[in-house]
Amino acid sequence: MKQRKANVKRVTKETNVLVELNLDKSSKPEISTSIGFLDHMLELFGAHSGFTLKVKASGDTHIDDHHLVEDTGITLGLALKEALGDKKAIARYGHFLLPMDEALSYVALDLSGRFFFSYEAQIEFQKTGFNYDLIHEFFYALASSAGITLHIKMIKGRNNHHIAEAMFKAFAKALAQAAARTKGKKIPSTKGIL
Repeated sequence: MKQRKANVKRVTKETNVLVELNLDKSSKPEISTSIGFLDHMLELFGAHSGFTLKVKASGDTHIDDHHLVEDTGITLGLALKEALGDKKAIARYGHFLLPMDEALSYVALDLSGRFFFSYEAQIEFQKTGFNYDLIHEFFYALASSAGITLHIKMIKGRNNHHIAEAMFKAFAKALAQAAARTKGKKIPSTKGIL
């Protein structure tokens, strides 16, 4: 059976992002974005999804991290869309409730081909370190470029790091569930197309 994979490069005046994704092979994630926290979240995503994920990204982080985080989300979304192909014989839907110490996050998604994004999280502002508001931008960019319906809800949490981990891990598990192959060769839609 042919492996579902993609190799996508996106270059702008602000960023240079390369994503390699294989939905049917698991290996240790190889991540290098120059943003330590983003590297950590993408490593978690790669490990908990069971996919092969390689990300190499650089950009104008001397301004701030926004462009690089957003463009990494866009490129990962494009790679996901390409790897899924015609979406024949996939589960299509996925959801996962994930605890991370005191944090609890829920993710539900549909590989529908239609973009919708809902994000509910109360993350405290920090003067130093990673700008946690960029998590919203990352997932928005990913969902819009992949054409998926994505709901992310923080149910509870106190520590920003734990809340973020719970969201990325839950997304990984839900996406793995939705992208899983099923028996048969049909596209999982009464419309005959996704």
